[in-house]
Amino acid sequence: MSDGPWHRRHWVAMDVAAAICFMLIDTGATLAGSSWWPVHPGTLAWVMLCLQAAACLSLALRRRAPLAVVAALGAFTLTVTLLIWPAGALTPAHAGNVWAPYATTLAAYGLFFSPRNRWTTGIVMAIFAVIVVRAWQPSVMVITVGLLRIAVGPLLALYFGARRRLVQALTERAERAERERHLLAEQARAEERVLLAGEMHDVVTHRVTLMVLQAGALRLTAADEVTRQAAEELRAAGCQALDELRDLVGILRTAPEGDVMPSTPDFAALVAESTAVGTPAELVEDGDPAVASPAHRVPHRAGGADQRAQARARRPGDGAGRLRGVSVAAHDP
Repeated sequence: MSDGPWHRRHWVAMDVAAAICFMLIDTGATLAGSSWWPVHPGTLAWVMLCLQAAACLSLALRRRAPLAVVAALGAFTLTVTLLIWPAGALTPAHAGNVWAPYATTLAAYGLFFSPRNRWTTGIVMAIFAVIVVRAWQPSVMVITVGLLRIAVGPLLALYFGARRRLVQALTERAERAERERHLLAEQARAEERVLLAGEMHDVVTHRVTLMVLQAGALRLTAADEVTRQAAEELRAAGCQALDELRDLVGILRTAPEGDVMPSTPDFAALVAESTAVGTPAELVEDGDPAVASPAHRVPHRAGGADQRAQARARRPGDGAGRLRGVSVAAHDP
């Protein structure tokens, strides 16, 4: 079922209800003497009353066949008018009344939503107005009331049409403004990423490069083997840090989709490196260790699962070892 207000989703029921409502109103108004009802009604009067009720019930088709509805009401009004004059078969109690049913107002309203061109609508409305106001029997009261009854529907149709177009234009403008705001936010985010990447490249990379060069010079000038080995490990670690930093700078500059992070050594490699330099370490994993990044320590989104990885490095101390741990978790966005 389509979205929208109840009266739009059940327009058939609304049209049937409107047709029944106008049928009851016109029947009551006619019997009360506000239309063409004679003082002494006969069989013809009751037949015409039934025909009027049928013409009013045709409003149920005002969306599907608006011209047919106008034709039915116009034909009934013209028939009543001819029976009163010149045929003289009916003698209304009040000759100055408008003999067209009140349903003509809603029929004229629906005519403006017809898919036909405006020329056809204008011609039909002109003929309908001539029948309602009884132009061949000019009367100021009849012409005034008849024109008002015919004009109310088109005026309402024009008002609701303009209102619908205005709401649609405002909705499109709001959606366009939201898209522009999103694009501006993305542009500002991209500019910030580029600025951050430049600062990291200019400052951090320069200092790490100096550290690597100094470690290389120390390896070449050191007198003992232990110092040369430590300098080489320091140089290798600095080179690895430079590679990872270049990956991070590249990702910041390219603004990838999602939360993709640069690849870093897993905890097992870190524990192995820690053990190699003389620091005993122990790795304790809980969940998927692939989501943990010891270099960045930022959350990864991993299919909505809550995963944790912990790496604990055991440092020798007094008696029992001292545990130091790092925990990285991924949560739902």
